[in-house]
Amino acid sequence: MIDRDHDLSITRQAELLGMSRGSVYYLPRPVSDADLALMRQIDELHLEHPFMGARMLRRQLVRAGIRVGRRHVATLMCRMGIEALTPQPGTSKAQPGHKIYPYLLRKLAIVRANQVWALDTTYIPMTRGFVYLTAVVDVASRRVLAHKVAITLEACHAKEIIEQAFARYGTPEIVNTDQGSQFTATDFTDVVLAKGCKLSMDGRGAWRDNVFVERLWRSVKYERVYLKAYDSVSAARADIADYLQWYDTDRAHSSLDDLTPEQAYFNLLPQLAKAA
Repeated sequence: MIDRDHDLSITRQAELLGMSRGSVYYLPRPVSDADLALMRQIDELHLEHPFMGARMLRRQLVRAGIRVGRRHVATLMCRMGIEALTPQPGTSKAQPGHKIYPYLLRKLAIVRANQVWALDTTYIPMTRGFVYLTAVVDVASRRVLAHKVAITLEACHAKEIIEQAFARYGTPEIVNTDQGSQFTATDFTDVVLAKGCKLSMDGRGAWRDNVFVERLWRSVKYERVYLKAYDSVSAARADIADYLQWYDTDRAHSSLDDLTPEQAYFNLLPQLAKAA
């Protein structure tokens, strides 16, 4: 957007675009090897103890012999897109321009496929760097309906996979997400509401609201990601896609009476939909 050969000065162009002049000259620095190793350990601790905030995580890391400050842990948590799953201050404050929708799943009996879909994003470590995995899950059957591995946390990725799920599996009654900026952005919410779905959003830091997808992340990481060392984004995409295909079609779940998510999904479809 900045034209260095334009008659207007770079300072004036930045002002017109609402940008900081410093950002025009800023070159992003790669994450250091030390920080990547630390982020991997934070990710594992967060998966085991999701209630831990930056202070508690820092204490655990220090106990393990890692010298790190609380603010640095908080910075890395922000970069990873994770926060402690405990009540947070200011939960009623929405991000400017982003509407927060009420949580609709409390005391709701979820007994049908396509009754409720849940979306979430998680951090995926690689040998060098990291990526984010976003997925659409049918809550009743645990089936992964669509997913995407991306290098950024943006609404366009959530929009892309919810549109894929709509095209393949129809329209659910409710779409549930957390309050992440990628899910509260109008680019995403407009697509969901245009389909006639109700939008539901977890309370910030309410672990029970997001437990459906948290179980999936635990399986993905312990059964595949932590056993691998992805050396490229393409390798991460291919291997995670392979795992999720196996998860849907071959991994029996005790909570589904030993059915696979795919079998449970078709069993739980309303009769009229299956007949059609």
